Amino acid sequence: MARRGQKLIVAAAVLLLGASGASAQGEQVNTIRDIFVRLGRCWKPPPPSKARPIDITVVVSFNRAGEILGHPRITYESKDASDNDRLQYRVAVMEALQRCTPMPFTETMAGAAAGRPFAVQFHGRKTSPPTQERKA
Repeated sequence: MARRGQKLIVAAAVLLLGASGASAQGEQVNTIRDIFVRLGRCWKPPPPSKARPIDITVVVSFNRAGEILGHPRITYESKDASDNDRLQYRVAVMEALQRCTPMPFTETMAGAAAGRPFAVQFHGRKTSPPTQERKA
């Protein structure tokens, strides 16, 4: 089973590395928070018809040019996820990384982020801000 999981990670990484990415938005990335915000904007979880919602975490590093350095590594997946759920979410994570790279780092951020590992959490459902109840 562990061997199959490794094959799924490799397959998802090949999908990512084999395609050229395009930047999602034009603004420059100047802070660590900006990296996470940008990745969050690129995240599109699989539809419920393809996979049950799960949480997944990937560790990824960038070079000074904002390109992915090495291979992204999945470090967490919801424990009750099926093999299909894992595969669908791994592909969605790699697609999000592809959409967001290269990161348009400012010169200062390029130096600060280069080679640094970032653990990025992706959630199966996009959360909406809490609503306030209105009293009649």
